[in-house]
Amino acid sequence: MARKFFGTDGVRGTANIYPMTAEMALRIGAAVGRYFRNDGTNQHRVVIGKDTRLSGYMFENALTAGLTSTGMNVFLLGPVPTPAVGLLTTSMRADLGVMISASHNPADDNGIKFFGPDGFKLSDEVELELEKLIESGVEPAQAQNIGRAQRIDDGRFRYIERVKSSLPRDLPLRGVKVVIDCANGAAYRAAPEALWELGAEVITVGVTPNGYNINENCGSTSTRTAQETVVAHGADVGICLDGDADRVMIIDEKGRVADGDQIMGLLASQWAEQGRLKGGALVATVMSNLGLERFLEAKGLRLERTAVGDRYVVEAMRKGGFNLGGEQSGHIVMTDYATTGDGLMAGLQFLAAMVETGKKASELAQVFETVPQMLKNVRYGAGQTPLDAASVKAAIADAEAALVGQGRLLIRKSGTEPLVRVMAECEDAQLLERTVDSVVDAVQAAVA
Repeated sequence: MARKFFGTDGVRGTANIYPMTAEMALRIGAAVGRYFRNDGTNQHRVVIGKDTRLSGYMFENALTAGLTSTGMNVFLLGPVPTPAVGLLTTSMRADLGVMISASHNPADDNGIKFFGPDGFKLSDEVELELEKLIESGVEPAQAQNIGRAQRIDDGRFRYIERVKSSLPRDLPLRGVKVVIDCANGAAYRAAPEALWELGAEVITVGVTPNGYNINENCGSTSTRTAQETVVAHGADVGICLDGDADRVMIIDEKGRVADGDQIMGLLASQWAEQGRLKGGALVATVMSNLGLERFLEAKGLRLERTAVGDRYVVEAMRKGGFNLGGEQSGHIVMTDYATTGDGLMAGLQFLAAMVETGKKASELAQVFETVPQMLKNVRYGAGQTPLDAASVKAAIADAEAALVGQGRLLIRKSGTEPLVRVMAECEDAQLLERTVDSVVDAVQAAVA
């Protein structure tokens, strides 16, 4: 059964346009409240965090109204990274965690992500049950059973302590000059504070949120400012987070960018050497570069691929007993420390590798040669299904035939935006461009 509201990472869209309206947020809050308050008592808790988008105030209040109307007690964390919500859901013995964020998307967008009582994101099955409740509506609690809401002022500090505990106490960062780009997002205070407390010399970028500038010319999806800052200040390394701080990109001292694949390759090889990598494998999505797979195979390790979405990575990790996974986009999941992707924690693991080996960031940030990869997106309108068009199917079949034995083609709809993503890998640059463009042209013609 297809999901109507939920994508690969919760519910997401443009604020004040269906389904991301205050009315829908209230209905969602009531539905999840009824689902998790399933015994009628008033002992059930939910924690709510958010990033720095202006619309976060609206959704925070609407969700709180819906949740308390069904008897859930709400604890408001304010602006905190997404991984902090996963952490505090478990540490506060809550039944549910909610993060209000559209991650790396522009400020006009927003989203609602959910964590279960174990701190992990909800399964497809649970989301389908929630969709039924959202559509059918739920009975509110009786007046004497309405829930309460209160602010939690120290959520950020609890998260900082957890992040710091992921590094050995005998591994100080004194003398390491770090540029931290917080994307004017949820980690704008937590990330610089954590690095400073660990002894690093901290230079900040993207730490002046105003409700409108999250991810704007900064963060993991727009690294140029951080790259220039690293070079201008002679920094040892740069750490670029996204709007909710569950993604990371690393900048070496020369200003070059290392994506999630490179970071995962480094950590997997180091953890394997140290006997820390469980199952002899790294879990990543179908989007990860073929070069990463070849690098791991040369080390005697495996790459376990999943569908796109960090929660699918986590599901595969839990099922297979693996402790390291992630996405090329910068989600790095380390289940020894966290229940979801944590950009800051992954950045600290990179810093730890620098300190332990005595090597520069440039010596660690490019551990394998990437196979040329091209990704192009085509936006489509409401109600359009371009991948069902016969002309698009024919173009995809022709492209796949052209790449046989030379590369691979991946076509998928984004789970968070109305986009068709066309990705291919091939050593032959001309063939790569030709096959991607042929599919893109067909999709564009289908939506014109």
